[in-house]
Amino acid sequence: MQAESLSALPWTIYCDGSAMPNPGRMGIGAVVTEPDGTRHELSVATHAIGCNNEAELKALTHALEDAKGRGATTVRAFSDNSVLVEQLGANVVKPIARLATLFDVARTLLQSFDSASVHWIPRRRNAEADALARSALGLEPKRVARFGKRGADRIRNKANSLQGKH
Repeated sequence: MQAESLSALPWTIYCDGSAMPNPGRMGIGAVVTEPDGTRHELSVATHAIGCNNEAELKALTHALEDAKGRGATTVRAFSDNSVLVEQLGANVVKPIARLATLFDVARTLLQSFDSASVHWIPRRRNAEADALARSALGLEPKRVARFGKRGADRIRNKANSLQGKH
């Protein structure tokens, strides 16, 4: 692909934040991928104390700044934090007063791109960004449970058998 056609394609951001405990020290993680597939991993421990929603916002803004600095003009960001996606979405929702300034910073950054969007994804699809956020705090990655149909059936059967014993 030629450079001109790559510049119109979106950069992809997967971001996540961690606060340990919650509220507590914050770690941010993100995977920023250029249209040609070049990946940039971000894993940063902040020196601030905050909640998980604040850490998620900081992860997004840090990733947006990184992409902007590398020349991105179009971005698609993904987060497993529904509050972040809701607050930055097109629908009007009641603002979270304590985080209003951070949301304003994120909105301003998003508007600085020719095109930008933020989408919710399930936590299991954001494991890499989560691992980077946790790693920034010196923590091991979370194990994401994946239950196939048989696994879910076994759990349901076990729960049903336990209920029958009481």
